[in-house]
Amino acid sequence: MKAHIKPKPTVFMIFGGTGDLAERKLIPALYNLFLAEYMPKEFKIVGLGRTAYQDDSFREVLLEGVNKHSRSGKAEKDKWAEFAEHISYLKADVHNEKDYEKMEKIIETCDASWSEPSVIIHYLAVTPQFFPIIAKNLAKMKLANDINRTRIVVEKPFGHDLESAKELNHLLKNIFHESQIYRIDHYLGKETVQNMLAFRFANALFEPIWNRNYIEHVQISVTEDIGVEDRGGYYNTSGALRDMVQNHILQVLCLVAMEPPVNFDAEEIRNRKVDVLRAMRKFGSEEIRHNTVRGQYSEGWVEGEKVVGYREEKDVDPDSNTETFAALKFFIDNWRWQNVPFYVRTGKRIHQKSSIISIQFKDVPHLIFPSKSTESWQQNRLIISIQPEMSIRLQVQAKRPGLDMILNPVDMVFNYDGTYSTDTPEAYETLLLDAMKGDQTLFMRGDQVETAWELLMPVLESWESKKSISFPNYSADSWGPETAEALIAKDGFHWFTLPIKKSEKEKK
Repeated sequence: MKAHIKPKPTVFMIFGGTGDLAERKLIPALYNLFLAEYMPKEFKIVGLGRTAYQDDSFREVLLEGVNKHSRSGKAEKDKWAEFAEHISYLKADVHNEKDYEKMEKIIETCDASWSEPSVIIHYLAVTPQFFPIIAKNLAKMKLANDINRTRIVVEKPFGHDLESAKELNHLLKNIFHESQIYRIDHYLGKETVQNMLAFRFANALFEPIWNRNYIEHVQISVTEDIGVEDRGGYYNTSGALRDMVQNHILQVLCLVAMEPPVNFDAEEIRNRKVDVLRAMRKFGSEEIRHNTVRGQYSEGWVEGEKVVGYREEKDVDPDSNTETFAALKFFIDNWRWQNVPFYVRTGKRIHQKSSIISIQFKDVPHLIFPSKSTESWQQNRLIISIQPEMSIRLQVQAKRPGLDMILNPVDMVFNYDGTYSTDTPEAYETLLLDAMKGDQTLFMRGDQVETAWELLMPVLESWESKKSISFPNYSADSWGPETAEALIAKDGFHWFTLPIKKSEKEKK
């Protein structure tokens, strides 16, 4: 673990340091990086919030979060004490200029005592309404001037629609250079998602057949078995299309569909992803009618317990028109993918929690086997599972043992748990380390965000302007509305699901 190059000395300014994201994700991720010796020798984490904490009481709160949420389990006393020395708290109001002066003094103190000037990361773990306020004050107090040292990390949602995304991009780019802006999407930090690049471009076996000549269709499913829980107020103004498709799913689709980059440079990879979004067929009124499906869950039974419908959830409008399920069929109008359908779906209160990419190949051109040999015939399929298991499996046909020639589908599986003994890092560990190093490969660029919004705006506007008279249209613990099955069935396909082992289901 000691051979890797560590980042330069770093100061983390976490706006929203007392919030849920910091407690559940950011601090556990930084602590795990510290345990793995990826943190620089000189670093400081400053939590900013309105609650009155002393450094010690703030550290105690964070320790509880690490003990509860860290993949490494409860913190060892000595290791935590060593890590906690780098943590301090600053009671701050994002509107108050004097509090930014206090931040400046902390940075100056670090720079004076450290071996070299620090990288400063302003992490906006706050609600989007505070993004412009913080950015403007950072500029006013000259805390964003150094292009090489200063970075800003912006959580999703990045805009509520195309216009608000453009406004936020315009504001940030007037203050920061694009190389300083890290628009974070934690999905891109997941190990299996990252492995898409290695799988496609490090193996001569797959890239020659990664096109319309051999691939029949692609599916991307990101489903959750939970409801909106305590996020009803947020979700009621968002919905599945904004919450999942505009960012997570389209990012994954870009990795599946992108052209081979010239090199592994961050800008080159991001250029290729933007190319995919620009080539995607726009939605007109007919396409919206035939190629999109929305749904909203009703009450139902989940593992023997009755759960309420979406409209009965806390902070949700009883007459809400917000979708909790979305399914769409995309086309990419370029030489590689012309007329290959990309089906995506996402939803809450679905029977199975999973994130799966399924790539189905075209059938063999001529079947030489008699019909009795091929009763369970299945086309070749590549399945990349992001969760609950992390695996890549290739489904092929093979002869069943015995005297007769009977063909069965079998799986050739690469499973992370079975191959590697080390724990897989959490997505935020990867992304925070990249932010420290200045690597933007896994972060969204401004034009990529805007192009994704531009693609989906016709669908969003249509759904918001036309109230669904069928809501709710699927029950909790089902696979979503029947119209989603019809969307893919009319093309002769069906949604693919990966069976969950009982032991995995019990882990949830």
